[in-house]
Amino acid sequence: MHPTGGGEPKPALAFNKLCKGFDGIPVLREITARFMPGTVNVLAGENGAGKSTLFKIISGQLAPDSGILAVKGRPVLVYDPRHALGLGISIIPQELLPIPDMKVWQNLLVGRERTRSFGFLRRREMVEQARKSLEDFNLDIDPEMPMRRLGVAATQMIEIIKATSRDSDFVLMDEPSSSLSSRETEELFRAIRMLRARGACILYTSHRMEEIEQISDTVSIMRDGVFIRQAPTRSLTERQIIADMVGRDIEDLFPGRTVSARREPVLEVRDFRVAGYAARTAFTVHAGEILGLGGLVGAGRSELLEALFGLRKAEGQVRLDGKPLARASPAESIRRGIAFVPEDRKLAGVLTSQSILDNVTLPHLGAFTGAGGFIDNAARRARSLDVLKRTRTKYARLGQVVAHLSGGNQQKIALARWLVTGTPRLLILDEPTRGIDVGARSEIYRLIHDLAETGVAVLLASSDMPELINLSHRILVMRGGAIAGELPRDAVDQESILRLAMGKTRDAA
Repeated sequence: MHPTGGGEPKPALAFNKLCKGFDGIPVLREITARFMPGTVNVLAGENGAGKSTLFKIISGQLAPDSGILAVKGRPVLVYDPRHALGLGISIIPQELLPIPDMKVWQNLLVGRERTRSFGFLRRREMVEQARKSLEDFNLDIDPEMPMRRLGVAATQMIEIIKATSRDSDFVLMDEPSSSLSSRETEELFRAIRMLRARGACILYTSHRMEEIEQISDTVSIMRDGVFIRQAPTRSLTERQIIADMVGRDIEDLFPGRTVSARREPVLEVRDFRVAGYAARTAFTVHAGEILGLGGLVGAGRSELLEALFGLRKAEGQVRLDGKPLARASPAESIRRGIAFVPEDRKLAGVLTSQSILDNVTLPHLGAFTGAGGFIDNAARRARSLDVLKRTRTKYARLGQVVAHLSGGNQQKIALARWLVTGTPRLLILDEPTRGIDVGARSEIYRLIHDLAETGVAVLLASSDMPELINLSHRILVMRGGAIAGELPRDAVDQESILRLAMGKTRDAA
């Protein structure tokens, strides 16, 4: 698995006392480490530990304040993304940056265009090259499709293909599987194994313990900008990794299964069809119930949730607390007590350039506005402080810009904004812990559990199997925009979910 012969190989990447800070606050503190060719190396740590900053330095987006980064034994003197690409370094960032107005094939081959004389593109060749790359990953995506029509998971796979097709010596993957289903994750792992066999050095961040054990050779654990431990994966237990990451033991990631779902219906969906899908769906979510939505990428989970909230066109019957929810729109949904935390928090969940105070109170400004049109800022601050304490959000001040918070705390703010004026009747969650560390996930799971216990109906879509199985009272598995089957809590396991998601019967061999 690792290069041998001729003595100990030189490190592919090495750091010597690497330091970086922002606004006088240290983010990386004298990082010293070595990563060998032909290895998969997981960087584990809570959001804010410094992993993304380290990736940005390696990929040339940032320069360190001090210390040395060496590539194949040679110190890097120029920190620039183009220079990093020239050194054979590719990065798949957690926050995707596709070019939405371009087509899939153009995104895949940007910067590597084939041209004829006079600069004309060899378009047909490039489309076929893109089609083959998609087929190699078992992706049924038309290369002529505009990128803006793809969901987060498909976009993630496009970024993975783009990075892994460059024949790079170093591939940095920042939470690459955070929005992928089990099947897409297996395709990702297949690509990683091919890269490793080719001698590439792979640095991979992940919060999923099962992935760390399955794919990595070494684990480097970061906390508060420091490398706490670097060791072979086989020498560490899951408990050791989590304790090193968070600085304490987490006894149980998921809260106890003590919530007893109440039987009065909160959301009733009948003969419901989302625009773009032929299938019609019907289901009910009860008070105090966490109803999970499972399925593979493209199954229609996100589209269904967006349509229920009023972000997509749909037809059919929807009743909330027994009363029709006609002509659903976000404004009407909010007025009726429906809260929605979308899959991509930085595009639709929070306003990263705005303050914490504005983010928390934005959907409810009317509740803080008096008869004269003046906003009661004292009330806004008081309610915001209360709900931020309730969600255990870590921040410096209410005026702090949300972009400066960790991913976990940004997600807590996306949840907190729906609690500032009371408790919603229905909470819709799409991939609520995508890219969030284990400590923040544990806190978000408990918040979801506590809300359900007070009678909130929760509709939860997740690609994280342990999350879906351990939080849900029931699971509806979707396929092609339709509900392929329902699994009660006592019959839920990963195999049953995947069988339904792939169009097989539960009893099929």
